[in-house]
Amino acid sequence: MCGIVGYVGGRQAYPILIKGLTRLEYRGYDSAGVALIGDSGKLVIYKTKGKVKDLEAVTADKDISGSIGIAHTRWATHGEPSDINSHPHYSENHNLALIHNGIIENYLSLKTELTRKGYHFQSQTDTEVVIQLIQYMMDSRSVSLEEAVPLALNLVVGAYALVIMDKDQPDKLIAARKGSPLIIGVGEDEYFVGSDASPIIEYTHKVVYLGEEQIAYIKRGEDLRITDLRNEEHTARISELEMSLSEIEKGGFPHFMLKEIFEQPRTLKASMQGRLHPELGEVKLSGVIDNRERLLGAKRIIICACGTSWHAGLIGKYMIEEFTRKPVEVEYASEFRYRRPVIFPTDVVIAISQSGETADTLAAVKLAREAGAFLFGICNVVGSSIARATDTGCYTHIGPEIGVASTKAFTAQVTTLFLLALSLAEQLGTVTDERRAQLVNELQRIPEKIEKILQHDGEIADIAKIFTYTRNFLYLGRGYNYPVALEGALKLKEISYIHAEGYPAAEMKHGPIALIDEEMPVVVIAPKRGNYEKILSNIQEVKARKGRIISVVTEGDTDVKALSDWSFEIPDSEECFEPILSIIPLQLLAYHIAIAKGRNVDQPRNLAKSVTVE
Repeated sequence: MCGIVGYVGGRQAYPILIKGLTRLEYRGYDSAGVALIGDSGKLVIYKTKGKVKDLEAVTADKDISGSIGIAHTRWATHGEPSDINSHPHYSENHNLALIHNGIIENYLSLKTELTRKGYHFQSQTDTEVVIQLIQYMMDSRSVSLEEAVPLALNLVVGAYALVIMDKDQPDKLIAARKGSPLIIGVGEDEYFVGSDASPIIEYTHKVVYLGEEQIAYIKRGEDLRITDLRNEEHTARISELEMSLSEIEKGGFPHFMLKEIFEQPRTLKASMQGRLHPELGEVKLSGVIDNRERLLGAKRIIICACGTSWHAGLIGKYMIEEFTRKPVEVEYASEFRYRRPVIFPTDVVIAISQSGETADTLAAVKLAREAGAFLFGICNVVGSSIARATDTGCYTHIGPEIGVASTKAFTAQVTTLFLLALSLAEQLGTVTDERRAQLVNELQRIPEKIEKILQHDGEIADIAKIFTYTRNFLYLGRGYNYPVALEGALKLKEISYIHAEGYPAAEMKHGPIALIDEEMPVVVIAPKRGNYEKILSNIQEVKARKGRIISVVTEGDTDVKALSDWSFEIPDSEECFEPILSIIPLQLLAYHIAIAKGRNVDQPRNLAKSVTVE
């Protein structure tokens, strides 16, 4: 969840590190810091509570020379945001500096033992324990830093991606990972390190994805050397990055979130490309074709995900059950991993994660593998942990999503789940050729229908200003649009900090109706397909209690609009595709309410983009 950047080479490190931190700030933004070995040979650390711009102010009159350095932007786990809790952290003798993403679960016992042995701690963080432990190994066993790192990490329980630098080795970085991602960029006589590719892409497209429990020894002028915690050597396999620099820039939009909302017509086409064949009325997924018997023979499908991906999974459940007639369960990965779930070898477990690094989802994958289930991954990041840990799967191919509140990832995940459902149905023979062709042709038209909705952005922005001081929202939906109510409510609370609750419309009478009065805006997703008459009745119940209705309706609707205070229209479509359309005005509504309230929509408080810790 924190942002890590490292550099060693022939250039000045500081500008590269600061630019990298700016691109990684969506991963954590409560404090920032940098460590450099300057031209004088001294190891210096500058760090501060706040954002990267605050760090730049701190370093404005400091010596920032040097061609090697590490930098960090933090999302707090242990210790409140403060200057002293910011990374990097020094070792006891100030010869070593370390940055870290993850959680050290046994830090307290390690800290107690190291304190007893005379080591002093400056911060409240779990991270500082690691660098002190490494120095202790060097001191007590008279070993080199290279030998001390695996010795120390074998005693650490938890997750980490970390980078270490040594004052006495001004041309070398050591990086390690377990449970948190770390990428090494390979240039001409220079190396870059990042939590993801965004700080690297400007300089090189050649990267090495560091594997689980691997340690990289990164020295200027030498080939990359990789070992593991057992000191076994591994080959550094170089991959080619597919993203472009333009994908991680705002492209004229005021915020990444708005840019990513408007990118959805293009990103959905990318998700379909090479898979959707309208001329044949077919869907072709290599992951299904290559694993046909295992997938078709599944007695049950379990979807594991967190947050927005869980909402996409709910829609996927409806699609898979409708088209394949196979039973589907949707689980919060964080709950699934900590109980004793019943998993059979005949089950298929679908893991959904934008980053492919979500800690709870990855743990659920490992649990399912131990039980013998077949694993299907849906994620966006090529080479991510979930992509490597699953038997097969699909990439969503939407490019980087920088805004913390997920938008284009949601619609791409729903689209990919539909492709999976229809591909399975085609193999199973549970959908007629004619019906399959109808669905395929309609999906091809969805991007252009989204473009039509986006043309009303200005109108939605005007309506949003009405709710600047609203304190609560209720979102209601039925069938395919119940998960949209959940996702719409999540978007609003994530970025505006207004309390919002999504609910099945039919369940309103079982409790939430008590909340409704003239102060309560109720967002109702009410397109004409599905349970239209039922949702109309729910709206009338809200109006009878003086609730204010914001509706999402099919173009040309008159009945729901007559009962609504405000309405957003979406083009008509198949019921299974309504969620992809109806979420668009709700994403825009959340965005514009948050802007009216003066919120930082790309970096909402307390949130980080990729939840790589529990």
